[in-house]
Amino acid sequence: MSATPAAALPLLYLCRHGQTTWNADGRLQGQEDVPLNTLGRHQARRNGRYLKNVLGERAKDFRFLSSPMARASETMRIIRKELGLPPDDFATDGRLIELNFGDWQGQTTREIRAWDAAGLAARDADKWHFRPPGERAESYAMLAARARPVFEGLTGPTIVTAHGGISRIFLATFAGLAEDEAAYIGIPQDRVLVAERGQIEWR
Repeated sequence: MSATPAAALPLLYLCRHGQTTWNADGRLQGQEDVPLNTLGRHQARRNGRYLKNVLGERAKDFRFLSSPMARASETMRIIRKELGLPPDDFATDGRLIELNFGDWQGQTTREIRAWDAAGLAARDADKWHFRPPGERAESYAMLAARARPVFEGLTGPTIVTAHGGISRIFLATFAGLAEDEAAYIGIPQDRVLVAERGQIEWR
């Protein structure tokens, strides 16, 4: 899949949801609806304060869009509260939900290795294209095909809350990051990925 030039995007602030207990435990969440923990709410408030400092009153003119999953939606509500805006006044898009890990969801890498070491080895060999076992499981390539149109369809300044997988496919699609690098890169939960005037960076 070829990258879309970042210059084609409007001003965008992309936030990963704050931490959950499963994040802290190293469990693959995927499409399991795990809520934020205390640290995760603190991280969301940090990102909200950053946006308030940068945008001020301009924030009310932005579109607000979130994954419908609980951890992303709560992150958005916290951010909007920090911005002084009605917490629940935002849209959701199901294409922004996290990668589905199929039969691996809810397990740590160590637990998976005990019963599917071959699967983990295959994933390590080509993480971008690997699809875990399970009827609904997805690869990062499949996630990119699902979520890319959301970003390409943005028509004005937007704040998005979503997931680590969404941030990874965004970096591969719009920042030109190699797919194998994007699949492994760490995605912080207390920083904001900013796309502005063709430049993409963490702030």
